[in-house]
Amino acid sequence: MRAGRLTAAVMGAAALCSLTAGCGIRDTSVPVDAGAAPSRVPCDLPTDDSAPQALQDVPVRVYLLCGNQLVSVDRTVQIVSGRPLGDGLQVAEKLLDELRQTPSAAEKEAGFSTDVRPPLSVGPGRRDDPAGALRLSSEPQDLPANALAQIVCTYAGSAASETDGSVVLGGPGTDPPRAYSCTQKLKTRPGSDPILGDLRR
Repeated sequence: MRAGRLTAAVMGAAALCSLTAGCGIRDTSVPVDAGAAPSRVPCDLPTDDSAPQALQDVPVRVYLLCGNQLVSVDRTVQIVSGRPLGDGLQVAEKLLDELRQTPSAAEKEAGFSTDVRPPLSVGPGRRDDPAGALRLSSEPQDLPANALAQIVCTYAGSAASETDGSVVLGGPGTDPPRAYSCTQKLKTRPGSDPILGDLRR
């Protein structure tokens, strides 16, 4: 009896395999949901442009008031890493930021002060201005003499100046910009020198 049952079971399995094409799954016209096809989109996240950029410290020199004279002081400004201070406007903005800052406690104790006050700002020259000209948010001649002297001497010798060392500055109005030079007289007597500047067109 056992042998008969075993033989019948084997024959039944063989018959089932023949119906299912070699024990595989028979083709069917009934649609089968096997899920979405594999995506070809790479799994890379977009770059976060808002991430903070690396900064590097760059030494600069600014002129502060001390004993009614202009005296240079070494400072450090931060710029985006790998971006040199070759742009005259960028240099002018950084240096003006330094002049507007209240001197540190050590600088105050040493007798340093500044007459450059916020909200004074600097921007690029206009289309008809000479190359390299800068426009202040106030007319240069309307600034305190000490403040203008500080700006002129701080800009002179930097990328914000012309090749001859002069600084071409204008204001928000229609007056043409003027070229200012940081002379020894200006450093020694910044408050008494009129600092008129030469017209530049």
